Amino acid sequence: MEEICTNQAYLELMQTSKAIQDCIKIEMMNNKINITEFSVLEVLYFKGKQTIQQIGKSILISSGSMTYVIDKLEQKGLLNRIDCPNDRRVIHVVLTEDGMNFMEKVMPNHRALIDNMFGDLTDQESETMVKLLKKVSKRVEA
Repeated sequence: MEEICTNQAYLELMQTSKAIQDCIKIEMMNNKINITEFSVLEVLYFKGKQTIQQIGKSILISSGSMTYVIDKLEQKGLLNRIDCPNDRRVIHVVLTEDGMNFMEKVMPNHRALIDNMFGDLTDQESETMVKLLKKVSKRVEA
């Protein structure tokens, strides 16, 4: 006998998350990068110099996958690796000038896309949504 998920909140969250990801994926394809590459660039754009581990933790992908993505972005000239002078085991990653220019070109449209997706929410609804998602997140992480 086949079981059907009846948790409407879960179903809506998953469907909405997929729809959002699909929109962002299309947007990034138009910029000739994939969503994971954009996520790495976004972390560096907002946080500045990071280790590969810090980036991986921020976007929740494994270190093996991170190395591959970093390699691709480095080949595109969007970021550089920098050895840490105090600890040879640590490698930092930074945006290049081309990477910074790319992000400054892409971010206004990305922000507009996100703002448009959530544009029907009032400030109070948005705050409630954040509160509820954090509540679920705490339980998941416990």
